This record gives sequence, C-alpha cells and structure tokens, in this order.
Amino acid sequence: MVHTYNYPRPAVTVDCVVFGLDQTDYLQVLLIQRRLPPFVGQWALPGGFVRQDEALETAARRELQEETDVTGLFLEQLQTYGQPNRDPRGHTVTVAFYAVVNLWDHQIKAATDAKEARWWPLSQLPDLAFDHGMIVQDAIATLRTTIRHKPIGFELLPPKFTLTQLQRLYEIVLDCPFDKRNFRKKLLKLDILIALDEKETNVAHRAAQLYRFDQAKYVERQKIGFNFDL
Repeated sequence: MVHTYNYPRPAVTVDCVVFGLDQTDYLQVLLIQRRLPPFVGQWALPGGFVRQDEALETAARRELQEETDVTGLFLEQLQTYGQPNRDPRGHTVTVAFYAVVNLWDHQIKAATDAKEARWWPLSQLPDLAFDHGMIVQDAIATLRTTIRHKPIGFELLPPKFTLTQLQRLYEIVLDCPFDKRNFRKKLLKLDILIALDEKETNVAHRAAQLYRFDQAKYVERQKIGFNFDL
C-alpha cells in the first residue's frame, strides 16, 4: 500500500550498545570504526538505517550482524533520541538498544560500512560519533539499575563460575565494592544457583567451587512473585 504524506519525515536509525566482560576485569563496549561519511574513521556504536517495512529490533539485529558479525543477542530497547541536529545528514531519529554478553561466546569481525570492530573498556572509550557518547552513558545507567533487579549479570559470565567471579562482576558493573560475606549470604538465599560438584582448575590459589545459574528455577519463582534484588 502506498501512502502520501504532506509533510517531511525524519529518517529512522537503530544503534546498539553491547556490553561485555572478559578476564581483564573491565566492562567493555563493542564499537565500530566508521568507513563512510559522516565521521569517517571515528568510532561509533553499531547501527544504521531502518529499512522500509522493517521492525526496529529486526533492524538492530541486522545491523549488528552486518557490522560486527555478532548474532543471537537478547536486546532490550533503551531510549529514543531525536534532537534535530544529532546527525549532520539531516533530521534522524534513532532508537537505541542494549545487550550484555559473555565475550568468550562471540567472535567479532568488521563488515559492510565498518572499517574495524573491537571491544573498548568503558573507562577508556574514544570520542564517539553523533551523540553516541550520551547513549552509552544512558545505557550504563540503565544497566546498573537493571542488574540489581534482574539476573542479567549471568550473561556476562562463563556458564560455570565462582562466587568470587560473580561478586567481582557486580563490583565492576556497579563500580562499588561489596562485603564478601554479606554478598554471598544474600545471593545464596535467593536459591537460583546450582552448586556443581566441580572446582576451578589451573589456578595458583585454593580452587573454589563452581556454580551455575538455574534459569528454570528463576522462571518458576518469578511466577509466584519472586523478587530478585541485590
């Protein structure tokens, strides 16, 4: 069906803020280096224009795959940005999404209009194109709120992890220390971890017990009003 409008319309884009964690103890953000104008050679969030008859999340997944080769993420819609001067090409409204991933599970590769794709420590981000710096700050603020009330932090860990790794994850994301005893007591009381009959290997210190997040139990407990709160 063809529609005719009597007024100009802004373009629509999507942008993706993907957070990851690795063994460096830094929260990372996935960025691409732009190959095309505007901002040639500058770093930016993966994203691009929404195609005709394309859903927003579909566009976000497509752009993420095309520019970084990352697929299969659980994307959460973050916010809409529509300042008329945010894009020098003209009035462009962007819808931002965010995700958290385990870096071990994703090999990134630049493609299409991305010259390079790489992970950057959140504390060492370069100057970003467009208003992407503000979008990243909004995303980390949302992540810090969400991680206290939803178990999304487990997406940043290997499938098997220690309680020390889990505590360190929360300290990194929230940028604050936790008391070891209180953190473990509160976490184990939630009863959503499976204690495995396994311990760490190839470590210089005393090997710690490994755990796994019990997704099925969490889903079941949600049905009866379970409140995840750290």
